[in-house]
Amino acid sequence: MHAFVESKGWYKPDSPHPQTSKNLAISLMLEASEVLEHFQWQEDVQDRDALAEELADVLLYLLQIASLNDIDVGKAVLDKLDVNARRKW
Repeated sequence: MHAFVESKGWYKPDSPHPQTSKNLAISLMLEASEVLEHFQWQEDVQDRDALAEELADVLLYLLQIASLNDIDVGKAVLDKLDVNARRKW
């Protein structure tokens, strides 16, 4: 992921696509809305490959945000599952 972004020059200060946490969070939400498009007006996925691509985009943005903020996503998920297990629903 970082190698791809670096190869595009997006980590450079003068990049037209600066990879800041804020910009990546915005991009994450835009990609998440593209996931929603696969369910608009229907219950079943019509194009699983296209949905998979959008899910991959969401995951890549999420991982990049975590990496730039020194967050171990695997640990964060496990910690959150632990918190949720103790919650009353």
